[in-house]
Amino acid sequence: MAATVAAMAFPAISLAGTGGAPTPAGSGPAPGSPTGSPAGSAASSGSLTLLSAVATPRKSFYYGVRYPSLRYVIGSDQPTNDLQVEVVDAAGEPVRTFYRNDLAPNVEYTIRWDGNTSEGRPARNGRYSFRVAPQGNAPLARKSVRRASSSRAQRFSLGFAMYGYAFPVLGAHDYGSSGAVFGAGRSGHTHQGHDVMARCGVPLVAARGGRVQYSGYQGAAGNYIVIDGRGTQYDMAYMHLQSPSPLKAGMVVRTGQPIGLVGTTGSSTACHLHFEEWSAPGWYDGGQPFDPLADLRAWDSWS
Repeated sequence: MAATVAAMAFPAISLAGTGGAPTPAGSGPAPGSPTGSPAGSAASSGSLTLLSAVATPRKSFYYGVRYPSLRYVIGSDQPTNDLQVEVVDAAGEPVRTFYRNDLAPNVEYTIRWDGNTSEGRPARNGRYSFRVAPQGNAPLARKSVRRASSSRAQRFSLGFAMYGYAFPVLGAHDYGSSGAVFGAGRSGHTHQGHDVMARCGVPLVAARGGRVQYSGYQGAAGNYIVIDGRGTQYDMAYMHLQSPSPLKAGMVVRTGQPIGLVGTTGSSTACHLHFEEWSAPGWYDGGQPFDPLADLRAWDSWS
């Protein structure tokens, strides 16, 4: 595997666009932080000040290479403090809460969010922010800990974006002409995906992470790879790759992780990505292909 990856020369790839994965073999993220347990009626905290709080990266993808992470430091007149760190949506509503007990002031702590809500479902696409607060039922418990004033203001950056999917083409592209659309006529069949036109050699990434179902070559599809969508009912196929993907069947792929390069292998007359989405139970396993254009345009709008 290492030799295969090393032999495949990937152009410089924007880490923001790939969720932090620089190579096809990019390792997965550190595990998401445990929820923890509230201190209950014994919850206690002093007069709290948020001394620093920085969320990274600015954009993350569900099941991506880098989870949203908050590094924070509190000030307090108590030696130990019981806090809750919430992930809140754009409306200020909590979608996930982490409980941390007996935290000391002037020590840096980290929370990593895996993108799941408190109910264990993938969070919706959109803007989010971390919010640090004391535990308890008093009104103060629902407010963010006040920020320290003065020149440390630049040390606060709690907002970030979380998306479920990444646009698979990392470069200039268009959606082709009438022959590129789903359902367009082909010799003996109809087009089962949508063609995204881009120059050969443009990097491709997994629109959604999951497990590789197939990676190989077929006369019409050329070099291609099929990935199941983690936490979805869909499989996704990427066809006409310039070279065989270094990823093999059974491997785990993260959202935004490089999987290959745009090519024109197989039955193809121009450089492009032929992209397919299949409904449950999956690709050539009883599922059906459906038009992916609306999804591609949505992912393109935020990637």
